[in-house]
Formats: sequence, C-alpha cells, structure tokens
Amino acid sequence: MNTLRRLIRAHRTFAAVAGVAVLSLLVVGAALFQPWRLFTSSSVDEALPAAPVAGSVSAEVEATVVETPAASGPVVLGTGAFQSQEHETTGTARLLKLPDGSHLLRLENLASSDGPDVKVWLSSQEAGGDWFKYRSGRYVDLGAVKATHGNQNYVIPAGTDIAGLASVVLWCDRFSVAFGSAPLA
Repeated sequence: MNTLRRLIRAHRTFAAVAGVAVLSLLVVGAALFQPWRLFTSSSVDEALPAAPVAGSVSAEVEATVVETPAASGPVVLGTGAFQSQEHETTGTARLLKLPDGSHLLRLENLASSDGPDVKVWLSSQEAGGDWFKYRSGRYVDLGAVKATHGNQNYVIPAGTDIAGLASVVLWCDRFSVAFGSAPLA
C-alpha cells in the first residue's frame, strides 16, 4: 500500500494531466458523436398539400364563366420502400408532381434513427448497397430530415432537373453514411 502511495505522489502531475486529457476526449467525443441521439426520436405528420381550388370566380367578374374541371391530385412520378443501410430505416418515398407543376418528395410512415446532421437527398445512384457511392453521384440536398418518424413533405426547388434521380437517401453529412435509401421506380 505504501508503494502505491509513493507512486501516486511521485506522479501526481502526470495523473492530473492524464485526467484532464481523458475528460477532454470524453467531451469532444460526446460533441462529435452525440450518443444520446441513440435514445431520442421525433415525430411529424404533415398533410399532403391540397390541390388549388379550380373554377373559383371573383365577385367583380360579370362575364360568363366556363367551369373548368377540378384539378386532379398529385401525380406519382416514382415510389419505393426504404431499405436499411447504416441504421434501421423503414417507410415509403414518393416523388410527386403537384397540379401547379411543382415537385414534392413525400416520405410516408418513415421510421429511422436520430443522428447528427441527417439530410434528405435525391440521388442519381441506385438505392441500397454500399452507401459510400452516394457522394460520387449527382444529388439534390432537400435539407435536414424533419423528424425520425412520420409523414413528411420536402419541396423540390423549382428548376431542379429530376431526370436521372433514381433514389431518396437519408444521409448523415457529419459521418458520410446513409441511414437508409429508397428507389424511385
């Protein structure tokens, strides 16, 4: 026991420096990896945007109005089920063309893990397989994932060329990994 006490007294400075270094590594590691996100989740339930009202007439117009047929709902351009990659991910992705000509990505019944800096991408790469391929292809970043669970809408910026975009990817920018992906067939 005396030997241990002498060793501690002799190396007190080393022990203090080592303790500070270990504590610093723990703080930096927690900030980077955010391990508490393994135990957190969030939900959202966004409605599909409604079609614009067709045939509405201003009270100032006294001319004969020809009724226009009601605008049809969104047109599905592609749909696919999510495949898990780095994290368990389920749900469905649908690429929609709205009656006004704009495009929307809808994630339905999404269930995935929480993580730091998770984005929603449209990618030219096929869904599934090795996730490192997504950075090498063309992709459109639609922004941060809104929640880990639920129904979500992502507006595709006007002028975006959607030709050749083959999949939806939940991409963690911080660690360059795909949580999951869905084909748009």
